[in-house]
Amino acid sequence: MKRTRLVLSFPPESVEEPVTYRLITQHDLVVNILRATIDPGKQGRMVVELSGEERDFDSAYNYLEKLGVSIQPLTREIRYLEERCTSCTACLPVCPTAALDVDRDSWQVSYDVEKCVVCLSCVDACPYRAVEVPL
Repeated sequence: MKRTRLVLSFPPESVEEPVTYRLITQHDLVVNILRATIDPGKQGRMVVELSGEERDFDSAYNYLEKLGVSIQPLTREIRYLEERCTSCTACLPVCPTAALDVDRDSWQVSYDVEKCVVCLSCVDACPYRAVEVPL
């Protein structure tokens, strides 16, 4: 079984399509949405983890391409830039997996890559840009 993380970028005409439903029902993929930003009639972006058989991925990619959905692999991870971090803890409440945590004695923020699901919430929350997704 194959498993991969992708960034799907939707053009305005495809934003309101039931894409995840069709990936599940017509292409036999397991879809785990890690993050989504959808503006009806404008654009959309989803970070997803897909699981399934190789042949199912091929048919799903063809389906997405016909819709005009851009498919990019999410091979990178969140990068925590300790030198920029002031340990303000703005990232902690938005991290759903506690990949970012604070030591209650030293008040230093730490990052555990194994817990991170690349939801990108911390990127938006950090005022010091101490977390980023390298391009």
